[in-house]
Amino acid sequence: MKLTDKIANHDTRHPFYTFEFFPPRTDQGFENLLSRISRLQTYKPLAVSITWGAGGSTKDRSLDLAGITQADYGIDTVLHLTCTNMVPGLVDDILKAAKERGIQNILALRGDPPRGAEQWTPTDPRFKCAIDLVSHIRSTPEFASHFCVGVAAYPEGHPDHDPADGDPSEREIDVLKEKVDAGAEFVVTQLFYDTSKFLTWINKVRERGIIVPIIPGVMPIQTYDSFGRVVKLCGVKIPPALKADLEPIRHNDQLVKDYGVQLTIDTIRRITSPDATPNGPAVPGVHFCTLNLEKSVQLVLERLQWTDASPRIKNRLIAETAGPIIHAEEPSSGLVVTPITATDSATTALSHKVPENEPHREGDSAATWDDFPNGRFGDVKSPAFGAGDQWGGLGLSLHTPPSEWGKPKEIRDLTNMFLSYLKDSVRTPTTPFSRFPLSPESETILSHLEVLTHRGWWTVCSQPAVDGARSEDEVLGWGPRGGYVYQKGFVEFFVPEEDVGPIQQAIETQGEGLIHFFASNNEAGEGFLTNVPEDGRNAVTWGMFPGQEIAQTTIIERESFLAWKEEAFSIWEDWASFYPPGSPERNCLESIRKRWWLLSIVHHDYRRPDALWSFLEGIARTSARTSA
Repeated sequence: MKLTDKIANHDTRHPFYTFEFFPPRTDQGFENLLSRISRLQTYKPLAVSITWGAGGSTKDRSLDLAGITQADYGIDTVLHLTCTNMVPGLVDDILKAAKERGIQNILALRGDPPRGAEQWTPTDPRFKCAIDLVSHIRSTPEFASHFCVGVAAYPEGHPDHDPADGDPSEREIDVLKEKVDAGAEFVVTQLFYDTSKFLTWINKVRERGIIVPIIPGVMPIQTYDSFGRVVKLCGVKIPPALKADLEPIRHNDQLVKDYGVQLTIDTIRRITSPDATPNGPAVPGVHFCTLNLEKSVQLVLERLQWTDASPRIKNRLIAETAGPIIHAEEPSSGLVVTPITATDSATTALSHKVPENEPHREGDSAATWDDFPNGRFGDVKSPAFGAGDQWGGLGLSLHTPPSEWGKPKEIRDLTNMFLSYLKDSVRTPTTPFSRFPLSPESETILSHLEVLTHRGWWTVCSQPAVDGARSEDEVLGWGPRGGYVYQKGFVEFFVPEEDVGPIQQAIETQGEGLIHFFASNNEAGEGFLTNVPEDGRNAVTWGMFPGQEIAQTTIIERESFLAWKEEAFSIWEDWASFYPPGSPERNCLESIRKRWWLLSIVHHDYRRPDALWSFLEGIARTSARTSA
């Protein structure tokens, strides 16, 4: 059924709600997301929407997921569709495929620039913006009457807004009016956390004669760090009172998540109350950006008493906890955590092979997952695997490279950039692999990172070994108070091809079975070097808290490493694309993509803080003398 028809006929006992999901990057995550959607289906959403990856990167998975939710689960589905990377004919092919799957709702978007593009450029000149998609559907007899078309709105202005164009909210209302005049039948808004400004905006929208349903996007805060990333990437304004509330609890993920649930409830109640505007409720329903997570959404709906589903988590705090970003330099591939106790020796905390007939274990059941989107990846089996990508990724996504990166013409220039990032966050606050300055956690191992980087081994993610730090620790702690957290020393870095062999040999001859690694280059495709057993799952971050099972939060295994490896080398390619062919800068950056390797190394003896670093620094000194 068309979404506008469902809105017109929905049960008015309470506002409606819709859920948004994205296609996970792995088959395991995809299958487990289906289980999650099946559970959330019991909450009777009016519809679900399926996102379209940047540049059409998830085209097939988006269509598959939308087809399954529509046909197999019987949930009316909204398929996102963007103009980005749409070669001539592809838009019609996708619309036909959606129609064949029974999908009647499309959310038309311009989309983000392809990675590495200096500005947004249409691949098919017919589709330069969302209005073009709306007009095309409306003017094509095959699609005009079949599809209900929606568009996006930005109450605080589009993230790409040029300040020279004046008030961003006013300009966005003009654009929204054009999209509705072109045939858009409903609107889904960007996230917002300033409810007063949103209500002011929606009053202005209605005054402009835009009468189609407007569905506000809401996202419960999951963790302090992930909230900061989303806010930065979406260009959302945060009220001072909200900042003040979060600051004293920012190190307690449980309290932050609970706060996020209550804030969402308060926001929804205000915008749907009868006196929200002079003409009644501001909106008829809300759109949950779930990030493929479920617990917070469940709590919000149950506390609002909007659902008839059997309460599974009603009237209690969420039991799940979250870990820190695996790195402090930059969230990265993530290692798999095997449940262990604080009394386990380093030897017994090695990578764990999972037999096919092994009984149920926490972390293997999609029903128990409610990952916090802290790191680039968590468990590849998780429905939320790769959640960061849905918000613009965590690496390079720019119109032009920042001046602090310089214009690298040779290897020494790149080494200097990575060193500057470690030493001077004011001069070099980011790298192509990190949108954020070095974290306090990384500063505890800063001298070691500098040694490796001086050697020409450019670190892009890492974490120190931690043996039972208090969960209240402002640098290393996470999760509920009164607990203890643990980490294995980990580092991921780029190295020249000639250094891979010596590192691998040293791990095999000197590692004492306590060091595991993955290594690959851009040319290897799905190939890689490793000493991790097939199906091995490496534990690197876990915590123990009062009254709870051991929480395992970060996992590295083959599939997650390969997924991040592919993205990491594409960042080099994207950076190179900013410079003319044949220029010293492009030649230098392309040589890195072609010749260098990415290594991921974990030391399982988490009780010796310097174990990983003394091992690697010894190799660095030896290989430096040999190469000299």
